[in-house]
Amino acid sequence: MKETMPILEVKNLSVSFDKQEVLKDVSFSVDEGDVLAIIGPNGAGKSVLFRALLGLIPFGGEIKWRENAQIGYVPQKLFEKAELPLTVKEFFILKSRNLFFRDRWIIESISHELKSVGLNQEILGQQLANLSRGQFQRVLIAWAILKHPSTLLFDEPTAGIDLAGEDTVYNLLRRLRDERGMTILIISHDLNIVYRYADKVLCLNKEMLCFGAPQDALTGEQIGRLYGEGVFNHHEH
Repeated sequence: MKETMPILEVKNLSVSFDKQEVLKDVSFSVDEGDVLAIIGPNGAGKSVLFRALLGLIPFGGEIKWRENAQIGYVPQKLFEKAELPLTVKEFFILKSRNLFFRDRWIIESISHELKSVGLNQEILGQQLANLSRGQFQRVLIAWAILKHPSTLLFDEPTAGIDLAGEDTVYNLLRRLRDERGMTILIISHDLNIVYRYADKVLCLNKEMLCFGAPQDALTGEQIGRLYGEGVFNHHEH
């Protein structure tokens, strides 16, 4: 069996806003090629964790990425498509603004990544506002992997997508992991998704309540501690 090494190590991570603690003493590690699902109720600090991992906010403790690790990020909500009158091509120009978009290798690279997420090059001429939610999510994934990151962070990647679309997106993420060896961190609210796609799960509610393989960490007791009387999505696929 191939030995894996941590691509990310987090020790005693804490985050506070206006003296209010949002995350407290969170410690975990992620091995190269793993899929880590991060679950917890609304307000648990999941998106805050991603912002800390991306270096966007101050934090206490230690976040250690492997040297030269490249990170791609797909937010839960980038913007309302209708609010930004851009074509898909113009959207990719934002990603490649420091490059010459007319260079053939860049066009080929963009087309390759679009193909890898199941989209044809012709979509470059379409307006973002005219894309379905599923198409737009796949454009965001292609945008995130354009420069071949080693790690992808996805904040609820299937929010607003129907169940068939969810399967498509998660199967795509698993294929990217299998074919490219990517490490993937996913924020999810669907227990089935965690069991089907994740190697490890991190249970978060301002502090870490569980961490490990889903079949070991997600006991009824732990889920009760995590959500209490709240609703935890459990879709039947």
